[in-house]
Amino acid sequence: MSAGWNGNYGKSILIDHGNGVMTRYAHSSKLLVSAGQTASQGQTIGLVGSTGRSSGPHVHFEVIVKGDTTNPLDYLR
Repeated sequence: MSAGWNGNYGKSILIDHGNGVMTRYAHSSKLLVSAGQTASQGQTIGLVGSTGRSSGPHVHFEVIVKGDTTNPLDYLR
């Protein structure tokens, strides 16, 4: 996991799920995890915010598969 300031993404978290799958959560007002930490399912990892290049409070969510962003709806249950 990486967590911290990331340019236009502002305060962001990148979680490596293995097998080339990662998720990114960006524009947080506060990060509740640290780089290198392991997150558990259901754990709160950050708070909604508007950091970086953002027009208002929201959570920017990406699913990245082998370096390419993909439709997150294909991975949500």
